[in-house]
Amino acid sequence: MPMGKLVERLLQLVPVLLGVSVIVFLMMALTPGDPVEIMIGDQNVTAQEESLLRQDLGLDLPLHERFAAFLGNAVTGNFGLSFYHRRPVMDVIAERLPATVELSLVALLLALVTAIPLGVLAAVRKNTILDRLATVGSLLGVSLPGFWFGILLLMLFAVHLHVLPVSGRIGFSSEVQPITHFLLIDTLIQGRFDAFLDALSHVILPAITLGLPMTAILMRVTRTSMLEVMRSDYIVFAEAKGLSRHRILFRHALKNALIPTVSVAAIETGSLLGGNMIVETVFGWPGLGRLVVESIFLRNYPLVQAAVLLYALTYVMLNFVADILYTMLNPRVKL
Repeated sequence: MPMGKLVERLLQLVPVLLGVSVIVFLMMALTPGDPVEIMIGDQNVTAQEESLLRQDLGLDLPLHERFAAFLGNAVTGNFGLSFYHRRPVMDVIAERLPATVELSLVALLLALVTAIPLGVLAAVRKNTILDRLATVGSLLGVSLPGFWFGILLLMLFAVHLHVLPVSGRIGFSSEVQPITHFLLIDTLIQGRFDAFLDALSHVILPAITLGLPMTAILMRVTRTSMLEVMRSDYIVFAEAKGLSRHRILFRHALKNALIPTVSVAAIETGSLLGGNMIVETVFGWPGLGRLVVESIFLRNYPLVQAAVLLYALTYVMLNFVADILYTMLNPRVKL
């Protein structure tokens, strides 16, 4: 893709991020509830102390001035102090972000290794029992509410069978020194295989819950794309030449059938971030999604605004990357 086209596409992202900034700011500012009253709670404070606290948080300013300050902070990456933690917002987010990224990557990996083989098998075994089961499974995967499915898994594997932990990221007995802040990697670096298995057992259920909708979508995309490729002229020609079924499928058909799957996977990775809020809350996962939910109830405006803007930036950039990948894998498509 020409450099000019890349710059043009990047500039198109600016209005999107600006629109997200306006929406999230207004939603938090106009939502009932006073962060000062929540912070004070049952404490006995004077009206002057309450006024000083409101002034310290910048809540005494008119709405338009607060929004201008928010935009200025967003441009510089300085979102101020968290109302609740009384620390820089980005420091608080940086502490929770690795847990969310790790969970999302495991969910993505599970989705890919499950969806692609099932999609290929459903296409190869079209109109068989396997294909029908895959279709029903994909519909259930898309339609089931994430929180309900997560609770169902918890009740089955954690409460009744006692084979997996209920919540958290790792057991209290498995202390690991942070290196990369990704527990699965840190435990392996330090040779702590017992801690690795502990961390893996904690991430399995939330990763399955988070990756289920993505698995269903990618499986259907792979199946549809595979069927379309198998009907193409060059596959018919390869069959007429007497090439083996295995060679046709894996050397010719699958390579082209995965082009839409890769593109959709990049886009759907952004949707994992939104699902993280529900999944992390259900499983007590100490990530950014759970932090955002807690901050919404605490009316922690700076943290929620910064986190949602980060989510939006990640999502639009993943869409941008998906477009780039699609044009690289399929040169016939021009953006």
